[in-house]
Amino acid sequence: MTAPAPPLNEPPARVETWLRLHTGPGEPAFNMALDHALLEAAPRLGRPVLRFYAWAVPAASFGYTQRYAEAERLTPWRPLVRRPTGGGVVPHAADWTYTLVFPPAHPWYALRARESYRQLHTWLQAALAALGLEARLAPDPAGGAPTHCFQRAEQFDVLWAGAKIAGAAQRRTRDGLLIQGSVQPPPGLARAAWESAFCAHATAQWGVRWEDWTPPAELLAAADRLVRTRYGLEAYHRRR
Repeated sequence: MTAPAPPLNEPPARVETWLRLHTGPGEPAFNMALDHALLEAAPRLGRPVLRFYAWAVPAASFGYTQRYAEAERLTPWRPLVRRPTGGGVVPHAADWTYTLVFPPAHPWYALRARESYRQLHTWLQAALAALGLEARLAPDPAGGAPTHCFQRAEQFDVLWAGAKIAGAAQRRTRDGLLIQGSVQPPPGLARAAWESAFCAHATAQWGVRWEDWTPPAELLAAADRLVRTRYGLEAYHRRR
């Protein structure tokens, strides 16, 4: 059985290399397609991937199982794009979005969904603390169906000044674990500083060595195919 990921307060047992990817602003369909392609490629890559990205146009994403009509009702943001992960509606304009992908052999893949969610946001909380922002994790699940992610805090979401500022959604398949996260940054916090603190904390706690990485042509081609056959099609987003 795969060993669980080490707690955040334990020193690293070994050094491992994670791939780090900055893709900048992307079209909504491509953003979702690239994350999906990264998940499908996880067994071949064999290492975790952290992707930082933004949105070329304002948009909103909604969960894989959520109904389009519900998402349409909950937000005025357009276009609407269905994520490969679960959860509710997330507006994307000034938020900071990131993706983590873990191959099946990695300890994070073996964690239960609630535990990987807690561990991710404890990591994020620690990175914010390093920048002088005292955030906390939401203590109790709110329950109910997924709606608008940033209007209701679920257990282990990140809170600051009484409001939710970070959430995430997950999907586990035979290929690996995909986590898509969004941070609604408080005033005065620079994205570059947060990204640096986020990566530095992983190095300090888990011995992560970061390797800046460019996806190979075949992975980008897979993402383009997913845009043409899925995420770029209005019919796909409206399919339920």
